Amino acid sequence: MGFVRQVPNGGWKAFWREPSGSQRSKTFSTKKEATTFLANVAVTRSTGAYVSPYAGRTKFADHARQWMSSWNLERTTAARDESIMRTHVLPQWGSWQLGKIDHMSVQAWISRLSVERSRATVAEAKRLMSGAMRSAVRSRLIGVDPTVGIRVPGHRVRDTDERILSRDEIRSGLVPAIVPERYQTLVATAAFTGMRWGEVIGLCPDAVDLKDGTVRVIRTVTEVAGHTEFKPFPKSKAGRRLIPLPAWLTEELAEYLNRYPVHGDQRLIFSNEVGGALLRTTFRTRVWRPALVRAGLLGEVYEIRDGFEAVWMGADGEVSSEIFGNHEQAVKHVAKNEASGFRFHDLRHSYGTWLADDGLPPHKIAKVMGHENITTTMQLYVRRTEDHQAIRDLLGGGPKS
Repeated sequence: MGFVRQVPNGGWKAFWREPSGSQRSKTFSTKKEATTFLANVAVTRSTGAYVSPYAGRTKFADHARQWMSSWNLERTTAARDESIMRTHVLPQWGSWQLGKIDHMSVQAWISRLSVERSRATVAEAKRLMSGAMRSAVRSRLIGVDPTVGIRVPGHRVRDTDERILSRDEIRSGLVPAIVPERYQTLVATAAFTGMRWGEVIGLCPDAVDLKDGTVRVIRTVTEVAGHTEFKPFPKSKAGRRLIPLPAWLTEELAEYLNRYPVHGDQRLIFSNEVGGALLRTTFRTRVWRPALVRAGLLGEVYEIRDGFEAVWMGADGEVSSEIFGNHEQAVKHVAKNEASGFRFHDLRHSYGTWLADDGLPPHKIAKVMGHENITTTMQLYVRRTEDHQAIRDLLGGGPKS
């Protein structure tokens, strides 16, 4: 199994063979230490728990890339995880030897990251770090996973605007501010059906019943690195659902389809000018954020004697301003430089909140939103907004006249 031999400097060297047949050695100060080490090697080999003392020298980046190459995920999920790994995990741990990564160092990293990033981002970074380390344990590169017991700090105020818009703010304020006008119906449909971006972009005529006033979510469009992919099924089994339309939106969709006939191979209702799928980042930059500025939901633009003054707040909290010759120049500058802002996905959050505040039972909200777990519905939407008057009415404690 192994043997111990004294070396010229007075120490003792333990020799043994690994399961692969390779001979290894390690030097100790005393013969007892060397003998005890060999005994431990024998026990771990017999129980299948043997980990080579040299295996932990593998760099985290090397193992992480090998682990990631074994994934069998959808392209969008894999791309998201690879981005988080590349942006948040590898810069910290890539050059570390697996065996040198300890629990305290990982917890300190998570705590620092929590100061800079949202809790959701930190949780995803921790998930990927833990996955790589668990893989290292299973591969017998390390004996213990140092991420076990790591705690992601509690809630941190997000760096995005979580404002829930009312029906009137969207229909009378945001939608009319959308330019080009052809995309106004797209935003109205997303807001008043609660569909995700990929679901509304993937909407085709066969999924819309104007006579019955409903839309069916049966397909979606995914986007990875600027390339779209048409998928003949939604995000999950629960995502396949039927959504009722307000009467006014049914009429607006009918008018839209007459004005902008469906064309292109994919038969998308809300397509670009050539019939292809819209790119989310392009839409956000050119259409969505400028519309927020026009609607008074992002930064500010004032008309002054010399033109238009654009006022915005950067990510560092600093307020800046600049004068432009025309309104649209000022709008685009604010849209580009203002930090945060109401997101397209927040249309979905607003929709779910309306349903909850109107008293629709959580299980029905979950169904129309396409949630697999009703817990998600309860956490996100049930009584999310503050309705002080409703509480006063329930308690019979309205203001005295």
